[in-house]
Amino acid sequence: MILIVDSGSTKSDWLAVDKNGNKLMDKVRTKGLNPAILSEKKLYKIIKKSEALINNSDKVTHVFFYGAGCGTEKPSETLKSVLKDIFKNAHVEVNEDTLAAVYSTINHPKEAAIVCIMGTGSNCSYFDGEKVHQRVVSLGYTLMDDASGNYFGKQLIRDYYFNHMPENVRVAFGSKFNMEPDFIKYNLYKQPNPNAYLANFAEFMFLHKDSEYTINLIKDGIRLFAKNMIMQYKEELKTVPVHFAGSIAYFSQNEIKEVAEEMGFKVGNFERRPIDGLVPFHTNNL
Repeated sequence: MILIVDSGSTKSDWLAVDKNGNKLMDKVRTKGLNPAILSEKKLYKIIKKSEALINNSDKVTHVFFYGAGCGTEKPSETLKSVLKDIFKNAHVEVNEDTLAAVYSTINHPKEAAIVCIMGTGSNCSYFDGEKVHQRVVSLGYTLMDDASGNYFGKQLIRDYYFNHMPENVRVAFGSKFNMEPDFIKYNLYKQPNPNAYLANFAEFMFLHKDSEYTINLIKDGIRLFAKNMIMQYKEELKTVPVHFAGSIAYFSQNEIKEVAEEMGFKVGNFERRPIDGLVPFHTNNL
C-alpha cells in the first residue's frame, strides 16, 4: 500500500493506492499536519484519530507526504520521524507542498519546468530537474497571491461595491452571495482563514464566462501574475514550458493560453488537483 498525502495547515488528504495506481480505500481526510506550527505530540494525535490509517498501518510500504511547513529541515524531520514510527514498514519521504505541484505536472522526473500554482493562493517556482528554486518569497494573500481564488474573490467584491460590474452580472452576484457589509467584514476580519472565504467567490467567474467583464477580469489577473511571478524566470522561459496546478488555473486554461501568447511563454500541462497527478508520478517511479 502506497500512501500519498497532500497537506495544508487546515486539512490533509490521504490517498491509498497499489503499485499500479489502483485505489485501495476511500480518500482519508485528517486535520492539517503542519510541523512548523504543531508539536510532535499533536502530529501523532491527529494521525492516530484516523481508524482507516491506523488499522492499515502495517500494510503501508511507502509514504509520500507533501505539506505546508515542510520546507525547512527541522520540522520536516520531526514529521518524518512521526510517520516512520506509525508506518513502521514504510519508506517515508516528506517534501514541501510546492513539490506536489511540480511532480504532478512534469512529464518525466528530470524535466526542467516553471510550475505555477493557482488555487486558493498562488505561487510560481522553477524546477531544474532536481531542485525547486523560488525568486520571490511569498508574503501571503494580503500582499501577493495574484490570480488566485482569494485574489479574484477580492476583485469581485470590490467591483460589486464600486459599481464596476455590468448590471446583469451585479444582480447575479448579489443573488448568489450575502453581500451585506457587516457579514463580509465579519468573515474577513473576525473569522479564521479569510483567504479561503474570499476564494469561495471565484467560482462565480467560471459560471459567467459569457460576460466580457468576467473574461477581462480573469485575463487581467493572469497578466498580473505573469508579470510579477512568471517573468522572474525570463532566461528559463526561453527553453522550458510553464505548467499549472490548481483549480483556478484549470478553469482558466483558455485565458492563460491567450496571455501566454501575448507575453511570449510556452504553456505546458494543467493539473486541477495535484494529489491526483502524484499517483502516476509515484507509481511509475517506485
